[in-house]
Amino acid sequence: MLLTTMMTTLGACTAVAATAVTKAAFGKLPDGTAIDVYTLKNADLEVRITNYGACIVSLLAKERDGRMGDVVLGYNSAEGYAGETSKTYFGAIVGRYGNRIRGGKFTIDGQTYQVPVNNGANALHGGPHGFGDQVWTGKAIPGGVEMTLLSKDGDMGFPGTLTVHVRYTLAGSALHMNYAATTDKATVVNLTNHAYFNLSGDGSGTILDEVMQINADQYTPVDAGLIPVGGAQPVEGTPFDFRKPTAIGERINQANEQLKFGGGYDHNWILRGKNGEMKVAARVYDPKTGRVLTESTTEPGVQFYSGNSLTGTNVGKTGVVYGKYAGFCLETQHYPDSPNQPAFPSTLLKPGETMRSETVYAFSVQK
Repeated sequence: MLLTTMMTTLGACTAVAATAVTKAAFGKLPDGTAIDVYTLKNADLEVRITNYGACIVSLLAKERDGRMGDVVLGYNSAEGYAGETSKTYFGAIVGRYGNRIRGGKFTIDGQTYQVPVNNGANALHGGPHGFGDQVWTGKAIPGGVEMTLLSKDGDMGFPGTLTVHVRYTLAGSALHMNYAATTDKATVVNLTNHAYFNLSGDGSGTILDEVMQINADQYTPVDAGLIPVGGAQPVEGTPFDFRKPTAIGERINQANEQLKFGGGYDHNWILRGKNGEMKVAARVYDPKTGRVLTESTTEPGVQFYSGNSLTGTNVGKTGVVYGKYAGFCLETQHYPDSPNQPAFPSTLLKPGETMRSETVYAFSVQK
């Protein structure tokens, strides 16, 4: 099917380039379930999104000479995603609780709930069968696609039937992700997208030379299980200070306990600005191609992950094996283990409320 529409920028009256939305087959799961992929295309970007895990499969953006290139890691079919031997979450919407929960346990109104642990002693990205492993319902909308998932009461141990909508839309050279969730019983929710970026191009090597800037004065140090301990700490004087543009690889091998725990960067930065208000989270520049990714969000934090656990066992779209540091993630989010840490912004969602969040990936070129 084909849907063409005129997008308008927020608060502006002028229309930007039309976005075409097409739908095609994307393979089958082991149980025979047919999976689709939607392609969103305008003059500046081309993005493919599958209803398996609501994953961003590819994202084509211009480099300094005007050529388009794919800047995210992933697979060419549903079989690739479903057949992973080591879990990566390439491009997926992760939940019901993105990031980690200590011991997989949390308490709401005096009742303790248990999520199956799948990351050492902790639960990661909603447990062993989180939202990134589920089949969403896709629907073309003006300028993009809406993915919907119904997570039943007790799914992975979480209370309440949760209805989630994620809208991916293009506006000029930016991909917008709008999240909404409602529940019929008090629960915890932390949704994010787990795209791995390589601004030099998918399969082009490591991201260590790409230049990162994160608009945060504090981060949350972790223990050996990557659970925050000790609350917020200043980035100043640490390898976690990205207030000025710094190559990702410049300090990644320093003798630092936090880097040792993560095998590199796998930490939450506390963003400047208010929770719920749009703000620039990070900016990444690739000297090779001139591509720039500017990420904005309404979330209070961002998890910068430098692809430390990619083991060279995953073969991507170009036939290249993804090794360590093949891509980076900037997962806009609430903080890890928030349900067990009252000082952190709350992730509690109650009946009658709607959780809303927005993250924007904007692309440009630096000559």
